[in-house]
Amino acid sequence: MTDFLFFVAKTTAYRILVVVITVIITLILLGSAMDKLLTDRTRAEVVEAAAQDTIQFKTLSERQDYIDEQISLKTKDLGLDEPWYSPKRFVNTLFEVLTLDLGKSNFFTSDSGSSNVSDIIIERLPKTVLLFTTSTVIVVVIGLFLGTYMAEKRGSALDKSVSFAAVVSNSFATFWVGMLMILLFSFTLDIFPARSTPLTSPGDPFYILDLLYHMILPLITLVLLSFTVWSFVVRYFVSRVLDEDYIQAKRVMGIPKRKILYSHALKNAAPPILTGIVTALIASISGSFIVEAVFDWPGVGKLLYDAIIVMDIPLILGSTYVFTLIYVMTMLIADLLYAYFDPRVKMSS
Repeated sequence: MTDFLFFVAKTTAYRILVVVITVIITLILLGSAMDKLLTDRTRAEVVEAAAQDTIQFKTLSERQDYIDEQISLKTKDLGLDEPWYSPKRFVNTLFEVLTLDLGKSNFFTSDSGSSNVSDIIIERLPKTVLLFTTSTVIVVVIGLFLGTYMAEKRGSALDKSVSFAAVVSNSFATFWVGMLMILLFSFTLDIFPARSTPLTSPGDPFYILDLLYHMILPLITLVLLSFTVWSFVVRYFVSRVLDEDYIQAKRVMGIPKRKILYSHALKNAAPPILTGIVTALIASISGSFIVEAVFDWPGVGKLLYDAIIVMDIPLILGSTYVFTLIYVMTMLIADLLYAYFDPRVKMSS
């Protein structure tokens, strides 16, 4: 028990360090752009306020001096009088991001009208989780049964066909397959909409049904691209277990093949398969950037894509941080589950 708690503490510390390093690197990459953006926005706000101010200026130079003074005061108030890489400002920004104080978006708002980055992301995140978790669950269920069956029928026509399909599908670019699916099912067959953004508003009572209907095409695409690969992964791990001596002994004992296959072989192959499930979920959500952009699915990936196009720095930083949190937390769960099912991991760490 003590070893397991030590492993939990050490693994958690490593994952927290990964989050902090990722945010630091992101801040370094976006630092100069963030400074320019905040400075330009501050100047624009002051000029707009001066235009609406009732103060009368005798000359244009007097007006300009007033604007410069207000810009200087506001710049100092926001901490922009120091460069982004100054220790005080960098640490403050790092702390704000780590505590999910992500600021306001420059170009986007939530459905409720909020420009807070956290509100926008919270509104979009469930849609990303819905699409990619659903696809992962479907792929895993198919892969577990098909992969286990393939392991028992190694060398069969089905085994060779699925293995070949796994290699081929893994070679295809997701965005290319997505465009082909849109061309076939939206423009040629006219079965599903080309854009996966629901036509109804979130307040509509039929919004959920509309959302699920628009999710079908990207969901089918993700499943088609992944189920053969996952089946091959399960086949590999189960095949290794089937070659063990104790499995052969169970065969000699007359235990039914189905029970050996699903109750013993699959169960003993659980640790690496479980890790694979979690990794697949992480990979799918992390890869939402391209999939959501192609299908116009209203998730965090599409939000990040749009934010990069218009250089909405707070939204880019916030979305990157949220994706990092999802990745790290999920990997932490995978590590702990693997260590729980396979004590050798704790011993070697």
